[in-house]
Amino acid sequence: MSYIKADEVLPQNIIKLIQQYIDGENIYIPKKNGSRVSWGAKTGARTELGRRNLSIYNEYINGEAVSVLAERYYLSDKSIQRIIREMRINESV
Repeated sequence: MSYIKADEVLPQNIIKLIQQYIDGENIYIPKKNGSRVSWGAKTGARTELGRRNLSIYNEYINGEAVSVLAERYYLSDKSIQRIIREMRINESV
């Protein structure tokens, strides 16, 4: 998270009003309703993980062992099992 100096973007009267409540502290100002994006939407990380998980699932269905998949994708056996379980659930929906 990067910080923006208030005195560079806000009028002085608004800064003085905010200082009545918080003086010299960091404050988070949330985005307006409807302007938030879900995790991974900007970077494509969610899509990339979905592709990876589908590859893991397909390799498992084609006979690859969980331990081999864990080593190949640098994940734990439990993570591979969770991915397979979630993919099965999504497939049946």
